[in-house]
Amino acid sequence: MTRVRVRSLAAVLVLLTAAPAFAQESKSAALVKQLTAALDAGKLDSIAAKDPSAPDGFCAALYFPNSQLLVVAAKYSAPQLLSARIAKKEYRDTYIDLSSASIPASKVFVQDAAADGLSAKGFDTFEQAGKTTVFDGDYKKLKVSEQDYQKLFAAADERYCQILTALLAQLKPTS
Repeated sequence: MTRVRVRSLAAVLVLLTAAPAFAQESKSAALVKQLTAALDAGKLDSIAAKDPSAPDGFCAALYFPNSQLLVVAAKYSAPQLLSARIAKKEYRDTYIDLSSASIPASKVFVQDAAADGLSAKGFDTFEQAGKTTVFDGDYKKLKVSEQDYQKLFAAADERYCQILTALLAQLKPTS
């Protein structure tokens, strides 16, 4: 082998083994895949459900096939209104209400840019109680350590999974 090839091979090996630790696997990816498949099958562009993790809490998603999934969860000051909308399958209206008129301190908003689950190195955003975190792999921009970035990502992904699970339950037929 020539020296150039040896150096090139060595450089490639260094890059492969130095992959950032924050490239952790998203737990939400499989749930997003299930949800988007169910939405596609039902020819739906939105879904909403009661959030079992919060009293007077609801969650909703707006789906743009092969493009983006926007998800919101929050408490709502008139829960009976949203319960009635969900019963009537007025999912888009529920999404709009939660996005615009929910209780701000309780609001979680996820922009899943590729509708493929949160990615620590993608272009996804997670907003909770007014604080937005952009998951693009640049933890220095957030002024946190790589370890803290991993913790932020894991917590966001866990909350996203809870919301997705509630939305999936709404799509499952009752017996």
